[in-house]
Amino acid sequence: MSRNFAISIIETLRQHGFQAYLAGGCVRDLLLKREPADFDVATSATPAQVMDIFPETYAVGAQFGVVLVPLPEEQRTEQGENVTPKANAIEVATFRSDLGYSDGRHPDDVRFSQDPREDVARRDFTINGMMLDPLRRETTGEANGEVLDFVGGQKDLEAGIIRAIGEPERRFAEDKLRMLRAVRFAARFDYAIEAETLAAIQRLAHDIQIVSRERIRDELTKMLTEGHGRRAFLMLDRTGLLKEVLPEISEMKGVRQPPEFHPEGDVFAHTLLLLENLPHPCPSTLAWGALLHDVGKPATFRIAPDRIRFDGHVDVGVKIAEEVCERLRFSKHDASQVLALVDNHMRFGHVSRMKESTLKKFLRLPGFDEHLALHRADSLASHRNLSTYDFLQRKLTEIPVEEIRPAVLLTGDDLITAGYVPGPRFREILEAVEDEQLEGRLLSREEAVAYVKSAFPL
Repeated sequence: MSRNFAISIIETLRQHGFQAYLAGGCVRDLLLKREPADFDVATSATPAQVMDIFPETYAVGAQFGVVLVPLPEEQRTEQGENVTPKANAIEVATFRSDLGYSDGRHPDDVRFSQDPREDVARRDFTINGMMLDPLRRETTGEANGEVLDFVGGQKDLEAGIIRAIGEPERRFAEDKLRMLRAVRFAARFDYAIEAETLAAIQRLAHDIQIVSRERIRDELTKMLTEGHGRRAFLMLDRTGLLKEVLPEISEMKGVRQPPEFHPEGDVFAHTLLLLENLPHPCPSTLAWGALLHDVGKPATFRIAPDRIRFDGHVDVGVKIAEEVCERLRFSKHDASQVLALVDNHMRFGHVSRMKESTLKKFLRLPGFDEHLALHRADSLASHRNLSTYDFLQRKLTEIPVEEIRPAVLLTGDDLITAGYVPGPRFREILEAVEDEQLEGRLLSREEAVAYVKSAFPL
């Protein structure tokens, strides 16, 4: 366990005469009886001293007092696209105080310290500002150890409050992203943001524009995927951050919908309710597709003689979603899936009228499980009719995979062999063959050749 390894690091540092404690979010989670995602150690040892004691280290931020001590080989997570070095290491940070933040993220300079109080004073929120001595469990009788709390973090944990350490404006000036983090923590734990901290966010909300788009995207993704998206976005709206980071979502407020289809309310209310119905854990692309699925409605709203309409909102929505993905620096893979979710979410209304070939092509959309999950959440957030969802679940069970993705009967080379001249017509012919195959009317290459010669004579 990474917890045991972190404690062993603390023991080793203590043996060398240094102070060392668990620090930050892992202490908060342990006190809340939650399993921490990772464990961080704070120490009076300098980075050079840490690296002398633990030769296999990564000096990822030594100038800021941070080094990574890798986990033993058997405890490491398999490397993958989203596995960071920190996932396979314990972060060991030297006690420090930070001097100036010209870029609104990194300290201009740091001063290493021997006093854990100085280190805590520069951290973000009281609930993240506690340290824990895990080696004092036996003498204190506490399950986790002795808590070092210089900022009232335990009291705020008990009261359910997110409070900046010291002066809120100063904390947010040091790192503007902390404003979004305040919202995320408040949503995750269902806590209130303390009045002065909230007021500071509201005053400084526009400054979030200074933060890199990638950091904003990652923080928003956490809000969307941690299971408390609706609460988070209501709080983003209240703080004024929503119109700064996602004005497209803010514009959904007050956009009415036909009550016969959407008794839940306007587009904003529907979207946030949909977030509440997403699976947990939730893939990031599904979460963003859900957030943006109706983003084209504000621009296409009109009142027709029969009812409120949003003609063309899907096409408009895809373009807006593309702009959002580009602005927030999504990877090509993730952007493609998000846009596909927006582009296809209205097709579920036509499922019962689809030809067998069209339905099978629909079922084989890349990441169809996400499309289906979005449809389910969309339905639960409006009319609550899951008949289409249930129908598709049955189809996925009943239709063998080889019928949804059958082996190709004919290729372009086969058409050339049969005497056809290569050209744009090839695509039309091959698509027609595939449709006939998906309809169950062509079962062999010979049947396919005969069909082509009959339907597309030379």
